[in-house]
Amino acid sequence: MMHTRRGFGGACAAPHHLAAEAGRDILRDGGNAIEAMVAMAATIAVVYPHMNGIGGDGFWLIKRPGLAPIAIDACGPAAALASREFYAAQGYGVADDETGAPLVNGDSIPTRGPLSALTVAGTIGGWQEALAFSADTSDAERAPLPLATLLRQAIRHANDGVAVSASQQALSEKHLAVLSRQPGFAQRYLGQSESGEPMALEEGARLRQPALAMTLARLADAGLDDFYRGELAAHMAQELQSAGSPLRLEDLNGYRAQRVTPLKVRLRDSEVYNLPAPTQGLATLMILGLYDELSARHGISEAEGNTPRHLHALIEATKRAFLVRDSLITSPDCLEGGLESGIATQQAHLSQDALTQQAAMIDMQAALEWPYEPAEGDTIWMGATDSEGTTVSFIQSVYWEFGSGMVLPSSGVMWQNRGLAFDLAPDRLRSLAPGRKPFHTLNPSLACFDDGRVMAFGTMGGEGQPQTQAAVFTRIARHGMSLQAAISAPRWLLGRTWGDVSTSLKLESRLEGDMAEALRELGHEVEVLEDAYSDTLGHAGAVMRHPDGQVEAAHDPRSDGGAALT
Repeated sequence: MMHTRRGFGGACAAPHHLAAEAGRDILRDGGNAIEAMVAMAATIAVVYPHMNGIGGDGFWLIKRPGLAPIAIDACGPAAALASREFYAAQGYGVADDETGAPLVNGDSIPTRGPLSALTVAGTIGGWQEALAFSADTSDAERAPLPLATLLRQAIRHANDGVAVSASQQALSEKHLAVLSRQPGFAQRYLGQSESGEPMALEEGARLRQPALAMTLARLADAGLDDFYRGELAAHMAQELQSAGSPLRLEDLNGYRAQRVTPLKVRLRDSEVYNLPAPTQGLATLMILGLYDELSARHGISEAEGNTPRHLHALIEATKRAFLVRDSLITSPDCLEGGLESGIATQQAHLSQDALTQQAAMIDMQAALEWPYEPAEGDTIWMGATDSEGTTVSFIQSVYWEFGSGMVLPSSGVMWQNRGLAFDLAPDRLRSLAPGRKPFHTLNPSLACFDDGRVMAFGTMGGEGQPQTQAAVFTRIARHGMSLQAAISAPRWLLGRTWGDVSTSLKLESRLEGDMAEALRELGHEVEVLEDAYSDTLGHAGAVMRHPDGQVEAAHDPRSDGGAALT
């Protein structure tokens, strides 16, 4: 049985133990939680390549003592050449394209390969902006740790090798036929059978990534800006273009991560923060706000954690939140009035009046019918807190498992396929256009309780991220569970899982029996998964800091995770 780890000092939680340990080492070296998170982000990119990488995007929430939380949007935009016309020329588009050209390949952006690598990788820019914020707000007498120290463990693991995880083997096998055909993938992430055919690396096999090690060493020496405006950028741009991607050096040169105003929802004992568009952070906060409304309206007691009423309330709140999300969230530049006005519009949906109106539409005796087309994606969430009280909630992703599958030969960078979130049809909420940001399932959360506690929490899992975050938060804040118990307890997912077309309510097998039957009686289309701890339900984690200096950390038994304390 797993237990919440507790201590006094700093704490890190990650879906791979080596990442949590890298963060802990930085805290022991005198670094703060922001610096620890950069070390963790670099390490997880090496040791968990099927879920994330430096060729992807990231988002940050940072709470420093005495300051309001800040958010960093490290999502890269579509390339200047990434237009409907560009894809039409490749044989991709919609049937009524004004060119009249017949479709050769299909009506959507290709899911793998160079044509799916159409957005700038923003995560390194996010590291850069987070470190700049750290420097701006740190004690003038404290020297920041050098990049070489922050990236040391990631470089070591890339050079020396890491043991392939069970999930990496499983996902490599699942997508072997497609991924093995992508440029550079087989050479970096697959083995060979006796007959010379590509095969998935087995769990425990040693995975070395020397090219990626050289890239990280280059960044440590030349600075993170080299990824966008230096020698590394020039090499990557040339290789992206040669492979057939629409990305060019000018796209990399023009990118910078942004500090943005986070969204927040006021709950009865806390404020919870998340990211605005292009993320689905609004949905996570709406679910939490609606659950508080439903608890007060219908008398859901503390003792009702993990009961049919608890689950039904969260599931129905999820439906209301997703309906709002999918009518509104798109690239920030497409929001009416621009970025700040768009944030204000999203924030209005989190007002007490708006939440009260939405809650009034939820029937606690019957499920809303739910034909729905959810988004997909995999990622990692990590959290860190330090002895001074800085707390970070962070998320990083290449979208689908292994992203585009394309690995750049000289740098070893595997590029994301986040651009699949765009629509090739014109005049849609998320239509493709140069410079636009794709819709993101990524959304880290951070809660500031009125009693002084600060909790960073989140998960991977695409469409399940808001649902799992709501489950974890309500179990801790409303139903008295410990961090580890809240994360380990059986979970659910409303919507389609990877490779499945059903939109049923999926329950881990530990919820079958009376719970499943009670939810069916409320009108939910219930499907019980085979696994007691299903990878489908995400890899959650949490760190909490108490006002007396006590720290707590917990990670998900569904992952290869770890919680490390100083």
